[in-house]
Amino acid sequence: MPSALLSPGVYIEEVPSGVRTITGVATSIAAFVGRTSQGPVSEPALITSFGDFERLFGGVQMDYPLSYAVQDFYLNGGSQAVIVRLQSGAAAAAAALVTGGANNEALDLVASSPGIWGNGLKATVDNATRDPSDTTLYNLTITQAGGATEKFLNVSSNSASPRFAARVLDSGSLLVKVALDSNGHWIAPATRPLPGTVSFAGGVDSVHLANNDYLGSASLKTGIFALDKADLFNLMCIPPDTRGGDTAAPVYQAAMAYCATRRALLLVDPPAAWGQVKETAAAKASDPNTGVASLGLTGDAARNAAIYFPRVIKSDPQLNGQPDVFAPCGVVAGIIARTDGTRGVWKAPAGLDAALNGVQGLQVNLSDGDNGVLNPLGINCLRSFPVSGRVVWGSRTMRGADLLADDYKYLPVRRLALYIEESLYRGTQWVVFEPNDEPLWSHIRLNIGAFMQNLFRQGAFQGHTPAAAYFVKCDSETTTQNDINLGVVNILVGFAPLKPAEFVVIRLQQLAGQIAA
Repeated sequence: MPSALLSPGVYIEEVPSGVRTITGVATSIAAFVGRTSQGPVSEPALITSFGDFERLFGGVQMDYPLSYAVQDFYLNGGSQAVIVRLQSGAAAAAAALVTGGANNEALDLVASSPGIWGNGLKATVDNATRDPSDTTLYNLTITQAGGATEKFLNVSSNSASPRFAARVLDSGSLLVKVALDSNGHWIAPATRPLPGTVSFAGGVDSVHLANNDYLGSASLKTGIFALDKADLFNLMCIPPDTRGGDTAAPVYQAAMAYCATRRALLLVDPPAAWGQVKETAAAKASDPNTGVASLGLTGDAARNAAIYFPRVIKSDPQLNGQPDVFAPCGVVAGIIARTDGTRGVWKAPAGLDAALNGVQGLQVNLSDGDNGVLNPLGINCLRSFPVSGRVVWGSRTMRGADLLADDYKYLPVRRLALYIEESLYRGTQWVVFEPNDEPLWSHIRLNIGAFMQNLFRQGAFQGHTPAAAYFVKCDSETTTQNDINLGVVNILVGFAPLKPAEFVVIRLQQLAGQIAA
């Protein structure tokens, strides 16, 4: 009602409907953590194509297995990826542009990220500016050997100018920055550089990463915790740091625990030794001492991890197209993204439609018998079939062993639960600090119910009716007076997930000849 009704007449007031649409979050943003040849360090970068990866992180390079995994992700249908570059012992290339000032001061430039790549940079200065009489203006051109060229016209050595060189490079260049002193200030003299060209030098690549480089620091947001700076990711891939190597079990254990806190799924690559002797591959993978149990990925957090075996064989453009063995996490992440886009997060990313693109073969060709040994242990198999080719042939979490009988045995069930949780977490922030009584509870039921009804209509749940498929409860039974006094509102959401048809049983009966009556 209007605050004051003084003059006779008609008053119009807008009444809120109470409808706050809950939007489902993305389901297949893949985070890749590891070494690259260039790019920002410990700063998650969201990319939407492999071209973005080539521009920011250097593309496919032989000594960087992560680059192959990202390529596999996009070859198999991936769309969005978050790249976290880690490094150890790397240094950025630098160059000094001599100025015309006192004592030949220098404008110190550094490559935007550490690595040998920066040694191929050159900086060229000329004075063909818009105002030749302005002695603070100059043009700066940065070229990368075999790569991009950046040109910055009419930049200034005057720190008060909106075209101050340090500020322009900081916001506009992907290749170089102005160096900082020990106090974090730009090293930028007040006089312009002399015309000419200088080359960058001193860039050093990272050595191979140790476990601690991956584990990082939660407080400093390094290692896997750099992903704290990313708003959302759904899949995590940590490819081996060396060709033919393994990601260490402690790294996977920490990553799995972190994924559980971020409602994400860790894709685990099988140890290289499992497939090195093809005759005993299934035995190694299932052996308590050498197999999946040896990774130590157990407990409730293992619901947020899945392992795929064996590794894949693909041609390597860096080796003149010769075949080599690669970890499968990037391929699987792409297939998951492709399945989400075409069928939904509730569909198992497996089956004849889950073909492995860009793959020439598998490290081990598993038989039905091998598959029968590994599947009950929660090891998802990659198989090769006539006509259908190479496909994903398993969809269990690492809590999917038959003996565990876990609620989240199946990957699509777990991923659907994570999707609902994250969507509701983000979509109910408006509830905080609202009056905690029946009007609020009814609005909660309305909005969450609309979200769940939309999933039901898309075929995400079991049941022919909404009542059989899901429920949303928020009332005086879930939220008691004591809860209200404590400032708590309790919402209970239930759903009936679809389980994948793992085993198809066909019963065939021969009809005996009928005796006429």
